Amino acid sequence: MGEETQRKALTSAEIGALAHLYRGEVYRSTLWRTRLDTTTNWAVVTLGIALSITFSSPAASVLPLVLVGILIIFFLMLEARRYRYFNVWRARCRWMETHFFAPMLDDGEIVDDGWQSTLAQDYLHPRYHVTRWVALGRRIRRNYFWILLIQTIAYLGKLAVHPEPMTSPEQLIARADIGPLPGIVVLSLGALYCLSWGTIALWSWRDDQRRAANRPSRSGMG
Repeated sequence: MGEETQRKALTSAEIGALAHLYRGEVYRSTLWRTRLDTTTNWAVVTLGIALSITFSSPAASVLPLVLVGILIIFFLMLEARRYRYFNVWRARCRWMETHFFAPMLDDGEIVDDGWQSTLAQDYLHPRYHVTRWVALGRRIRRNYFWILLIQTIAYLGKLAVHPEPMTSPEQLIARADIGPLPGIVVLSLGALYCLSWGTIALWSWRDDQRRAANRPSRSGMG
């Protein structure tokens, strides 16, 4: 075991500056968290409008539920981008909480674990802490899974009950026709749509598990 050295001593002015820095990072984290909630709200509202139009009458078209999927994809991509920014500010706050504020409340010996250098490098060379695919998967798992599930159930429910209750599987395929596209193609595209997001969510979950297992400290940034 190498000899442990004491953490670099900070002056009262430096501690005050660090406290102001932490407050600023908390503000930015909160701001981007609000933007995440806004994007999710847009997705929920547009899905609600599509549901209202589709189920307004037995003769109403199921097409709005299909088209809203395009908007949901757009909102999900936008939210994943915003999440990558949010994750930077959140990680910095957590890093300071774990390595600076928490040790001040701990009676144990405080040693230099390189946290100041890590934080400094993150400011000198800012970067995303997660990839776009990880961000997409996390947002699907935490929010968009339920939005996509409601969309899928509503779409199949509309085909099953309108204009009259379905009596055979063939009717489901026939009712899924959209213009020149046969129902089997539309349903296949819908299955691919759901499977794609499910695969991304599962992959990102496994990637999170792998990174957590290989991370030397649970307080690692990202």
